[in-house]
Amino acid sequence: MDPERARQLIASERERIERALRQLGHQETEEPADDQDPGNLASELYQDELDEGLADDLRDELAAVEGAEARLAAGTYGLSIESGKPIPDERLEALPTAERTAEEERR
Repeated sequence: MDPERARQLIASERERIERALRQLGHQETEEPADDQDPGNLASELYQDELDEGLADDLRDELAAVEGAEARLAAGTYGLSIESGKPIPDERLEALPTAERTAEEERR
């Protein structure tokens, strides 16, 4: 894959993840808060836990982006970290952070 195209794909992926991280959190409504209502407390707890799980997943995705950026800088982007075989461009277009070929990933 052309290094410039790889940079674009990785940068786009980073932007998507960072935007999603910024958007996590409670969306304020115009309703007055009732901190004594168990239903409201349960709903807030659920939302907090959901957001934390999503944030964990996004941080993992961000770490994968950083790995892809490091491989690009080292000149190994697009090569499997397992076998050294080239990762098809189609796979990298769909998953810019791919570290392995699809066959290796399935194993």
